[in-house]
Amino acid sequence: MAPEGELKFQSVLEEPEVQIPWAQRMLKHARNHPLGSFGAGIVIAMTFLAIFAESLTVYDPVLNDFEVMLTAPGDKFFFGTDQFGRDVLTRIIYGSRTALFVGLTAAFFGSVIGLVLGVASAYFGGRFDLLLQRVMDVFMAFPLIIMALAIVSTLGPGTENVIIAITIPFIPQCARVVRSNALAIREIPYVDAARALGFSHSRIILRHMVPNVIAPFLIMASTFVGHAILLEASLSYLGLGVQEPTPAWGLMLQGGAEEYAESAPWMAIWPGVAISLAVFGFNLFGDALRDILDPKLRSL
Repeated sequence: MAPEGELKFQSVLEEPEVQIPWAQRMLKHARNHPLGSFGAGIVIAMTFLAIFAESLTVYDPVLNDFEVMLTAPGDKFFFGTDQFGRDVLTRIIYGSRTALFVGLTAAFFGSVIGLVLGVASAYFGGRFDLLLQRVMDVFMAFPLIIMALAIVSTLGPGTENVIIAITIPFIPQCARVVRSNALAIREIPYVDAARALGFSHSRIILRHMVPNVIAPFLIMASTFVGHAILLEASLSYLGLGVQEPTPAWGLMLQGGAEEYAESAPWMAIWPGVAISLAVFGFNLFGDALRDILDPKLRSL
């Protein structure tokens, strides 16, 4: 056994490990990424409004009341009413549900399918990779809004068809990004060792390749949510998206906002602000997520 004095000497030199509480870590991330924290705050607020819409509102979002139609913002109706007498604030709060549902669903399926195709394309290579990438080139040759318009025009309007129309253009974008990262991972020795041990292709892909491309996948998925919200609003504004009487921000812009632009400008201002804040918040959150997860951009 070591002498007592030596034990005391070692205890003085060895500094105890300091545990940083989660609140301090959040504050540290907020200081390092203020714009990302602002974006995360917008996302959290939007999610809170969508979940507790019934508790936060006193009016029915779809009930018409022609006695109060086109009422200016005031004490009773903070954001005014539309041409059918519906409270604009209530429809904006309920519209966050539609925006989040369409945005999260389209971003999730588009990112997951793109993840699977991108990793599989990089892993198998050869003719499979060549053929799949040519198909992706065809889809990426069209802008997002043009591709979504073509799909929803074929399928018809509706929430489910809008999700499909937004999901499909996301797939090649995510697949390309994931494939570029998976190509480098495929050449790492532990993948060759897994092949030599006789592991199945599915196990190598799911256990060894997919976890190493999660960072770009999460970044793409978070960015896709903002794009999906904007696309849904655009399609609804053109009459090809969500249909009445479902509360949707793009539908609120389309439903008489141009006709009443001078007499009731609040009908267009508040839905436009909601769309802008939602897209802005998710884009800032995605940029901050990229800075945190990307080793090249991570602050030391």
